[in-house]
Amino acid sequence: MNNQKFNHTSIIFAGHFAIDHIIRFKRINKPSLGGSVSFCSLALRKYTKNADISIVSHIGKLNFNNTLLNKIRVKNINLGGIKYSQVKNTNFILDYFDHARTLTLRSRSPNLNFNDIPSEFLDNPPDIFVLVPLCNEISYEYVSQVLKTFPDAYIGIDLQGFIRKIDETGKVTYVYDNEILTNLRKIIDLIGDRLILKGSEEEMKLIAGECEGFEEVMSYCNQYENDGIYIMTLGEKGSMLTRKGEKVLKIPAFKPRKVIDETGAGDVYLSIFLYELFHSDKSWKSVKKAAYLASAAASFLIEKKGPAGFETRKAVLKRMKKERYIN
Repeated sequence: MNNQKFNHTSIIFAGHFAIDHIIRFKRINKPSLGGSVSFCSLALRKYTKNADISIVSHIGKLNFNNTLLNKIRVKNINLGGIKYSQVKNTNFILDYFDHARTLTLRSRSPNLNFNDIPSEFLDNPPDIFVLVPLCNEISYEYVSQVLKTFPDAYIGIDLQGFIRKIDETGKVTYVYDNEILTNLRKIIDLIGDRLILKGSEEEMKLIAGECEGFEEVMSYCNQYENDGIYIMTLGEKGSMLTRKGEKVLKIPAFKPRKVIDETGAGDVYLSIFLYELFHSDKSWKSVKKAAYLASAAASFLIEKKGPAGFETRKAVLKRMKKERYIN
């Protein structure tokens, strides 16, 4: 795989940027740039130069320091799909303790509007369009317009921002909500065979209803009338993948040198997996290779604080070949 050469890839990440206020073991850190669009785009750019990466988002200017975007601007990532408004930006407090966290939303940017996507994006259809909302800012109608406009694109989905329940105090939880889950199922059915969906253990169990065991959750995903790929990330336990008619894949987690910040590991996994999948023959064997690379790439992310722990494909391949897994 070291000598594998890829054609140029075009990929769009859509969702909110966030201002993350991270509290770790009661220690408050300096506000940092967050949001899946940040982690996904920066991870993929470090991984490869052979991709056209663009971001579609909506930023509230009132509490957003625009210099936070400098680390993205210098990486040749197209920010022409950002709309600005005179409102407050999406702002989260992430309180970590003992590998768990509570999440509180303090302010929120407006929903994404497909009509805000610039013509340069529409005239140059992406190979992959990745929907990574943070707080339900991407609607069924938005997804429908994406599919009509880019019928040949693979569609990546991160579950978190589609199914989060946010109460009046801003507390973010994952609880059964029939309206939210019905909307998600409609989106899954709409996308069809080009779907690649990723969720955490908690998120995947929620959409699977009463399913408890990992295998049972994976089996539930195969009820959908499509041949999409469903991924459940399990932290230190690795990840699992399923596609209708295939044996469930169990992918180990790779050992990091140290654990500093787990925020964004799932985003790194998704972006690297999508890139590798697109450049494969889509066989289940190739899916397995893509998942191992994605898992290895995610292990680098947690070694540094914030959107910083990214590595090149060469380094990821090296770690993958060492086969040092978390037991």
